[in-house]
Amino acid sequence: MNTSAIITAIIVLSVIALIIGIILSVAEKVFKVEVDEKEVAVRAELPGSNCGGCGYAGCDALAAAIAKGDAPVTGCPVGGKPVAEKIAAIMGQEVGEMQRKVAYVKCDGTCEKRATDYNYFGIDSCVYAAKMPGSSPYACKYGCLGFGSCVKVCDHNAIRIIDKKAVVDEDLCIACGKCLKVCPHNLIELIPADSMYRVQCSSQARGKDVKNACTAGCIGCSLCKRNCPSDAIIFENNIAKIDYSKCTHCGLCAEKCPVKIIKLYN
Repeated sequence: MNTSAIITAIIVLSVIALIIGIILSVAEKVFKVEVDEKEVAVRAELPGSNCGGCGYAGCDALAAAIAKGDAPVTGCPVGGKPVAEKIAAIMGQEVGEMQRKVAYVKCDGTCEKRATDYNYFGIDSCVYAAKMPGSSPYACKYGCLGFGSCVKVCDHNAIRIIDKKAVVDEDLCIACGKCLKVCPHNLIELIPADSMYRVQCSSQARGKDVKNACTAGCIGCSLCKRNCPSDAIIFENNIAKIDYSKCTHCGLCAEKCPVKIIKLYN
């Protein structure tokens, strides 16, 4: 056995290992990424849904924004107040009042209420149906298509299609916002869960055209606005909208609406 050759090999390997160790040590210091401890702690409290309901790409992005002060500690709609309180403690802030929100479908156009222009036999997808002539097989080009694209993206089974119209189960809704993004007619919005009166229409058509298309449409008469003592009704694109920050739940808007598309909930 050549002892000197073995010793030489051991020395060479030891030198190589030492050199690699030095290189790795230097590389670690040169390429070291500073970690924000607050960001890590905040991320640990987020639910990990990555739903985008907060307005950011996912939980990692929201955690980074909260740590930098670019997003509020209440930024996660899925986690709600319990998560907000934990994040607030990490950031040294207070949560304050939090208003629970739910998804709301601004349409009451069920089968018996809306007229049909043609029959659609394509893929059961609102996204595909909206690409057809007129953006809808129904006479109303703004209403719910009823093919369930929102149902398919809801991770909490909070949406069902009833009589060809999407309906939200507010007890299950966590206001993640996925349904808002997938709806091609932008019919769904997040509103306060305790809102008592809601407008069940999104049609931007004028009165006569609305009546010809659906019996459950806003005709833009503005009686609700003129009779609201709190100035909580606004009109945009021929459709009534409620400013919930001003609404006192008096009910005059629903009482005066001639087509009864402002309805009492809760």
